[in-house]
Amino acid sequence: MTSTEPNTEPNTEPGTEPGAALRPTRQRRAVAACLARFDDFRSAQEIHELLRDGGENVGLSTVYRTLQALADADEVDVLRAEDGETRYRRCSGTHHHHLVCRQCGRTVEVEGPTVERWATAIAEEHGYDAVSHTLEIFGLCPACR
Repeated sequence: MTSTEPNTEPNTEPGTEPGAALRPTRQRRAVAACLARFDDFRSAQEIHELLRDGGENVGLSTVYRTLQALADADEVDVLRAEDGETRYRRCSGTHHHHLVCRQCGRTVEVEGPTVERWATAIAEEHGYDAVSHTLEIFGLCPACR
């Protein structure tokens, strides 16, 4: 019997790659290994193409599901570009925001303590807790100006 429910059992195998809380299938390992090969953001279609070009037989729907599971586990950064396309890359492990070139896609991780204080204050002012947020700043990098 198969299930569409995500696997939430922790993986206890040592040395697993990103997505350690996920069952380490061959396809998930292939997606995680692909993510380790680049530092910029890529779309699911681009990741699928890289896998296919590398001889991996992983379906596009599996790439989408795996990326979503990795995002849910906070193992990848997710960026919604100005054009609405979702892009992914390995997560650095600390809370940060992104400064993104709208022309070439170059991305710089930035910390924003002022943003953090503001988000916390606004949440408290309205009685919210367990608050999270994302922030992407788009502009033109020095090379694209």
